[in-house]
Amino acid sequence: MPFVGLGVHVLLALFCAVHVVRNGGQLYWLIILFSFPLLGSLVYLLVFVVPHSRVERSAKRAVRAAGRAMDPGRELREARVAFDDTPTAQNQMRLATALLDAGEAAQSAEQFQACLRGPFAKDLEIRLGAARAFLAAGQAAQALEHLASMRAEKADFRAEAVSLLTARALAALDRAVEARAEFESASERFGSVEAWAEYAIWALSRGDEATAGPLLAKIDKVSAKWNALTKQLNEPVMRRLRAARKP
Repeated sequence: MPFVGLGVHVLLALFCAVHVVRNGGQLYWLIILFSFPLLGSLVYLLVFVVPHSRVERSAKRAVRAAGRAMDPGRELREARVAFDDTPTAQNQMRLATALLDAGEAAQSAEQFQACLRGPFAKDLEIRLGAARAFLAAGQAAQALEHLASMRAEKADFRAEAVSLLTARALAALDRAVEARAEFESASERFGSVEAWAEYAIWALSRGDEATAGPLLAKIDKVSAKWNALTKQLNEPVMRRLRAARKP
């Protein structure tokens, strides 16, 4: 049994080491990971892996949604104050996100672009935020440029989000054939309500009931079982879908 435990420690350290290399991390982590396989791996996971997980992103979305419901302008006010007091890249990213959540897409895009001029020029999360902001601001070509470069650099980064944003950007540019292919790919690959909803919204906008019908049936079946938190997390896309379904 001790050998089994040792093997798990080593495998965990190997997983973390691969993450270090693929994400351009500091190489001293390799020494730490193999000198202290269990402790080093746990610290690395907590510091670098978990903060970028889908669970953590969902939790942040839930917190932001709850905050907006109680005081819609609070996060933007606090983000402005934080950036004015301490104009760090982190506070600028917070301000850019708050602006986007508040519907100030053009200003958000400007802030994200400013973040990309400094040492975080290659940060994928910032580039994804910039793509969201540009798309929301009606600048689909700029959004698509960010998304294409991200895919070329790291194809597996936030694959579902990148795919859906790419599909929406292509649709906004009236590149219908490419948009359909991207929506279909996302729907089949990820099988999420968000992917189905985005595809259905696009199909309904084109009067394509044949495509939208099966997607809507699946969405209705799954969403009927949601609890309050799941409904809250999916409210932005579901609101858009409800608007698209209106005759």
